[in-house]
Amino acid sequence: MKRRFLLVTLLVAMVLSLSFMPLGAHATAGKEPGTAMCMTPAKMKLKQDMRKLWVDHVGWTRSYIISAIAGLEDQKDVLDRLLKNQQDIGDAVKPFYGDAAGNKLAELLREHIQLAGGVVDAAKAGNQADLAKFNKEWFRNADDIAKFLSAANPNWSEKEQRDMLYAHLQFVTDQATARLKKDWKADILAYDKGEDHMMMYADMLSDGIIKQFPDKFK
Repeated sequence: MKRRFLLVTLLVAMVLSLSFMPLGAHATAGKEPGTAMCMTPAKMKLKQDMRKLWVDHVGWTRSYIISAIAGLEDQKDVLDRLLKNQQDIGDAVKPFYGDAAGNKLAELLREHIQLAGGVVDAAKAGNQADLAKFNKEWFRNADDIAKFLSAANPNWSEKEQRDMLYAHLQFVTDQATARLKKDWKADILAYDKGEDHMMMYADMLSDGIIKQFPDKFK
């Protein structure tokens, strides 16, 4: 009876110890020391900066769609701010890939925005021929961006880049289509999904840079 009592007491103690174990300890239990990702200040800053840039990208894209479809007076100023964001993204990768590569990325992203404007204008006008033309070029530009990025970093596969960029184009299309139909709930839903998607994309880029240049993030 005494042995049974001791065994029960031991089991209860083990359960209680696991219950009060910190969440991080549960996540790393059974793993070799050092296998958990160490989030250094440098890594955190890159992730935060990259997320800010790409959330700005979808945010100012949305502002432009609203201005363009409604014909608001701020359309040009919003477009200028959106185009600045593309240069900001290019500038953000210059410390890792150099000025020429950063400027090339900014150039490809500016083309992405200009083609998006063509898609929105054609959809607003109901010009199906122009819509098809700009849409085809828009996806071709996404292919160019995916190819450029995958060549710069072996951790960014061309297919994954292309899939993420295509999804972004679809969320932008969904927003524009919903606004043209005055379906405000669908417009808001498409933006929310697109923002979440873009934060995942920003993290994909940050993780790839950290893996490629580990010495910069110790």
